Amino acid sequence: MEVVYIALLTFVACIVGTMTGFGTSTIMIPVFLLFYSLPETLLFVGIIHWFGNLWKILLFKKGLNWKLILGFGLSGIIATFLGASLMFEISEEILKKILGGFLLAYVIFLFFKPDFRLEKNKRNMITGGALSGFFAGIFGVGGAIRATFLTAFDLPKATYLATAGSIALLIDSTRIITYIKGGARLEPVLLWGMFVFIPISFLSAKIAKGIISRIPQNSFRLFIAVFLALIGLYFLILK
Repeated sequence: MEVVYIALLTFVACIVGTMTGFGTSTIMIPVFLLFYSLPETLLFVGIIHWFGNLWKILLFKKGLNWKLILGFGLSGIIATFLGASLMFEISEEILKKILGGFLLAYVIFLFFKPDFRLEKNKRNMITGGALSGFFAGIFGVGGAIRATFLTAFDLPKATYLATAGSIALLIDSTRIITYIKGGARLEPVLLWGMFVFIPISFLSAKIAKGIISRIPQNSFRLFIAVFLALIGLYFLILK
């Protein structure tokens, strides 16, 4: 039954993660921490997240933006390694409160300044990549920060999702390797369960793609903002 419950959790989390470009880890990590250690949780969810991002790239590959991928990805890789290495040395709760407050402030700002756009310059790309990479490395959640920067660029849906997936794939690869080198391992049930969880993550991505195609482009940024607000409230109030 354990595999069934994890499969259901993976199904729901990957649908949300594909539709928003973030959220898979935010849903899975709190649940997993009830039953598994932090290193094992971050390793398992990191692997699922890695495949989820691979599916985004394959399903929305026409929207790939290599300039954004490199701009976010290079700084993200360095910051992810730093965050993953410091996983046990910095208060996770304090960082999550800061992240929650930042996301809520950003959504409130968008409400009053709906036409706000960030310039597609190196400074904003490097900053977005570094912040999302650090948060992803230290407690497995960095997609919301990345979404904040990418949505401010006002990208088309396919470009946003494919680019977000590519950047996250680079970051996930770095942190998974760092976790394993640090001694994190999966229990046999989680390891063998990957034969079920990975195909389910692909099915979720396909379903999410069909839903995304029905959301108008001019409503997509608002759709992401709503999820950012929910994540911000979650970190501020529930964690």
